[in-house]
Parts: sequence; C-alpha cells; structure tokens
Amino acid sequence: MPRLARFAWWVLAYNLVVILWGAYVRASGSGAGCGSHWPLCNGEVIPRGASVTTLVEFSHRLTSGLALIAVVALWWRCRRLVAAGSAARRMANASLVLMLTEAAVGAGLVLFQLVADNASMARALFMAIHLVNTFLLVAALTLTAHYLGGGRPVAPGVPPAVLGGVIAGALGLLVVGTSGAVAALGDTLFPSSSLAEALASDLSPTSHLLIRLRVLHPALALAVAGALVVFAHRFPFAADDRRGHLAVTVVVTTAVVQVIAGFVNVLLLAPIWMQMVHLLLADVLWIGFVVLAASALATPRAATQPARA
Repeated sequence: MPRLARFAWWVLAYNLVVILWGAYVRASGSGAGCGSHWPLCNGEVIPRGASVTTLVEFSHRLTSGLALIAVVALWWRCRRLVAAGSAARRMANASLVLMLTEAAVGAGLVLFQLVADNASMARALFMAIHLVNTFLLVAALTLTAHYLGGGRPVAPGVPPAVLGGVIAGALGLLVVGTSGAVAALGDTLFPSSSLAEALASDLSPTSHLLIRLRVLHPALALAVAGALVVFAHRFPFAADDRRGHLAVTVVVTTAVVQVIAGFVNVLLLAPIWMQMVHLLLADVLWIGFVVLAASALATPRAATQPARA
C-alpha cells in the first residue's frame, strides 16, 4: 500500500512540525496565551484583539487539532484497507490512543496552570510525562508507516540479546529525553547571562532544583549516545533489509551530531532556535532507533548478519 504508507510518513512529518512548534510555545513563555481555558482560548472560540503570546498559543492549538484529524484519518484508512490484526493496523490504533492522551496532557498543563512562569516540580513531572507520551506517539506513527511500507512484523524466537538491546536503547533514549525536557524547562525559567553564571548556578546548592537537575542531562546524553554509536551496528538484519541498514547510519550519525548540538546549545545559553534544533535531532534519532529496532526484531535468526554503520 504505497499511497497509504506515504500518507503515514506525511502524518509523522506533520506531527514533528507540531512538536517543534510546541517547544517554541514553551520556550517563548506563550503557554498561558489562552489563559487557563481549554479548549477555548480566553473563553472564546477565536480570540479577538489577541496579543502575540495568545496568537502563538492559539496557533499551536490549531495545528495540534489538525494533527489529531490527520491521525484519525490515518486510523480510519488503516481500518478500512488493512487486515485486522496486522502490525500496521495495531500501530495505527496505538497512534490514535496516544494522540488522545497527548491532547489530554496538553490540556492538563493549561487547566492546572503549569505553563508560563510556573517553576513547580509538578510542571517538571508533567513535562516529563508529556515527553514520554510524545515519543511513544512518534514511535507508533513511525511503525505504522514502516509496516505499511513493507516492514516485516516481529519474528518468532527473537534472541534475548537483541530484545535486551532494543529495550535498553529505548529506555535510554526516553530517560535522556525526559532529562532534556526538564533541562530545557530550567533554561526557559532561569536564563543565565553568561556561561560562567550558568555553570555556577548548576553547581550551587542554593539554586532551584530545576537548575541543579540540568547537569544530569549532558552526562546521560553522552552515555546513551556513546552506547548507540558502539552497539547500533551490532544489531542483526536480513541481507535485503535496506531500511534497517539505513537506520543504523541514521542513528549513529544523528547521535554524534546531537552531542555536538548539545554542547553548542550550552555554549550559546540555549537560545530558542537552538533548543528547537536540539529537539528535532532528538526526534530524528528516536525515529531512526525505532526503525532499527523494528528491523532487528523482524529478522529470523537464521537470516541475520551484523549491520554495517
């Protein structure tokens, strides 16, 4: 189903745009642009005489609504055209559920006023939950497109080492992602005027907890990126699985670029545009790993060979 597969990849790409715009909403402090109202904006369907922050937040709600419609359309087409019980249809179902929970978490942030200048740990927890749900949604959409495009389902008798590697890699990326979300929140709420001031704040016992937690993200990111670079090429793939081998190259290359981007982000004191680039690279790395994992888990033991980075 090449047309449906292309549509699925398009839905994934559009959701990435919405995710990046959501990061801009948070980084620009526009999350309270519609007040504590949801789904209305300041009590109105279409806000009038809106400020810049209101326009930013309202545009994010519009684009998120279109993302929901796109996922529903993908789910409906899979329901009509794809056999029940197939991997693609199961992932389309998961995409719809995760999109609904994504909307619920976003609504919770607004209704509980965990936006703008709120520096509570409750907001940090919600941000971590939001990040995990977003990554799971991206994974479900990626797998929907992957299976619609001819990706093989999980093979029986997956070796424990392969399964363990997939689980460890996924958990590692999720932990790095959540720590990155908390670090980005700290950068937004407590900006520094110089690198020396930022480093001093990170190490000061009197700093806000969100600032002191920032130091965890670079350490976790280096550890996980290093592990991916070392072990990604050891995942086994069928000789004809071009997508799996391409995924290895994407994972290794993006992991290296992401580490460099992280250092640049720190040196530049986390400007909004660099935070968005950093997030985009994280999404690309996650998508590459999801395809890598799907290909490795789909490969029968007898038909495998080590991948080449």
